[in-house]
Amino acid sequence: MALRPPSGRLRVPEEPYKINERITAKEVRLVGENIEPGIMDINAARAIAKAQGLDLVEIAPTAVPPVCKVTDYSKFKYEQKKKQKEIKAKAQKVVIKEIRFGPNTDDHDFEFKLKHATNFLKEGSKVKAYVHFVGRTIVFKERGLNLLNKFSESLTEFGKLEMEPKLEGKRMTIILTPNIKK
Repeated sequence: MALRPPSGRLRVPEEPYKINERITAKEVRLVGENIEPGIMDINAARAIAKAQGLDLVEIAPTAVPPVCKVTDYSKFKYEQKKKQKEIKAKAQKVVIKEIRFGPNTDDHDFEFKLKHATNFLKEGSKVKAYVHFVGRTIVFKERGLNLLNKFSESLTEFGKLEMEPKLEGKRMTIILTPNIKK
């Protein structure tokens, strides 16, 4: 696939691996299917690859000597892309759910939000709970602190406190992480 840069000339994307004549090392460690693994001269390695109708691909350029594999290059690139997709799919995505309180939150509202937080922690999400101080309610910092401490103590069965209550501007925040399932 050729890309056209702003200058107007065609630019071929650079290959991530060196193949065949692009390999500059004098000696290489040869690996691959139906091949005797070992260290050999680059020209001998190229000849082995050419005899099988395959490519010589440098897979570990930083090793001493560099490791080269005898394989079909297009198939090799396809397998590498496939591996990268699998790794990306297996990576765990961290979901943070937020729960907002006011400094004068009533018991019923507190229990309602506690139930939601319990469900969030059970499904494996982190919970960020904060007390938002509006206007002059900032004078009730102790109420906010007590509310968040009560909240975190109520959820010790389902999650643990990752971040202690911290006042940032008009918000006092805590973060809870779910307990690891056995």
